[in-house]
Amino acid sequence: MREPDHSSTIAGWREWASLPEIGVEWIKVKLDTGARSSSLHAFDVEEFERDGEPWVRYGVRPWQNSDDDAVVVESRVHDRRAVRSSSGHSEERIVVLLDIVLLAREMQAEVTLSNRDEMGFRMLIGREALRNGFLVASGESFLGGRAPRGVRRQNRGRDPHPPTA
Repeated sequence: MREPDHSSTIAGWREWASLPEIGVEWIKVKLDTGARSSSLHAFDVEEFERDGEPWVRYGVRPWQNSDDDAVVVESRVHDRRAVRSSSGHSEERIVVLLDIVLLAREMQAEVTLSNRDEMGFRMLIGREALRNGFLVASGESFLGGRAPRGVRRQNRGRDPHPPTA
């Protein structure tokens, strides 16, 4: 067996991450070694051309059941690929490159844009991104720590600042 070229960071099957280049400070992610590519919930996806290159404009909602902190992003289209869902359905998705900070480590990953409204997580990080030195402990969660309480409440669709009497 070959020794890894780098040290590995142990992560739980779900963690908090950030997407600094698009202004998303907190997003709860599922680490899925069964999925090859990473996927991000995107809405209002609109393709356009800039300087002869394909680009895409899309919205990102980092919170479940909430439009709070939604951002509009423009990214160069990196690729298009057919992706098969866990239910076996195949669809062509746009792929963009995004910087992800996970457990205080920054990496660049290929991320497909898809509608994840029905999914439990707004973002899934697949094994191609996890090859950047992460080991997933499938029985563990939030080894990188939990987001602040207000952030967690906001992720569950609850007001982080309830009105005072």
